[in-house]
Amino acid sequence: MVDTNNPYQAPDADLLRPEEPVSEELHPPRKTSAGHGWQWIADGWKLFAKAPLIWVVNILILFAISFALALIPLVSLLLNLLSPVFVGGLMAGCADQDAGRDLTVGHLFEGFKKNTGALIGVGLLYLIGIILISLLVVGGFFLVGGGMEMVADMQSGQIDPATVGPIMAIVVLLIVALVIPLAMAYWFAPALVMQHNLGSLEAMKLSFRGCLKNIVPFLIYGIVLLVLGFLAMLPLFLGLLVLGPVVVASIYTGYRDIFLHR
Repeated sequence: MVDTNNPYQAPDADLLRPEEPVSEELHPPRKTSAGHGWQWIADGWKLFAKAPLIWVVNILILFAISFALALIPLVSLLLNLLSPVFVGGLMAGCADQDAGRDLTVGHLFEGFKKNTGALIGVGLLYLIGIILISLLVVGGFFLVGGGMEMVADMQSGQIDPATVGPIMAIVVLLIVALVIPLAMAYWFAPALVMQHNLGSLEAMKLSFRGCLKNIVPFLIYGIVLLVLGFLAMLPLFLGLLVLGPVVVASIYTGYRDIFLHR
């Protein structure tokens, strides 16, 4: 019988390059510096570069599903409810990539296996928010613009253009002021639900707090994405096949930075 427990043999593990476990402990959202907004995109690119073909396939499948649902009246509302489910699945895929595992097409549907109700709840709360904002904007338009009389004047072409300008500016500012907080509450919610089993409302509250603490990085993030979006549309919109996955992955890297503190 051969003794395999040789105390003098070289260790199997690489002592010079120890593997550090990926931390999934949820921390209170931290405030980061402005440059982190760009870093989220750069780190998102790194995740994309690990499996570019699978990322593109996942995004194309998601686009096809979204397009098909959008063509069906009323059923298109399902898109708002299911979007967080798909995004949550991709967040799980990003986490697996982060841990050294492979991204698969199956990750896109992972949200249908885990925390599905809470993910749909995020979509439902977001949809309710959009409906309430629409009602407030329409109500504000009629209140500021003089109601049906102004609509009739606009249809007949009798309204003074100088009057329309300020009113439309107010409407746009109102929409922006209401939509941004809702988007902040939605942004990290699928990741928080999927990775930490939070409830819909709890995840959206925490997402809002995380975004609120990082307004400046998000401003940089938005400006960079605006520029990249313009460049991506130049080659027959083909650049969006790359930018789309990078944006999704950057949601995860932003969540990782703000909530996992790494």
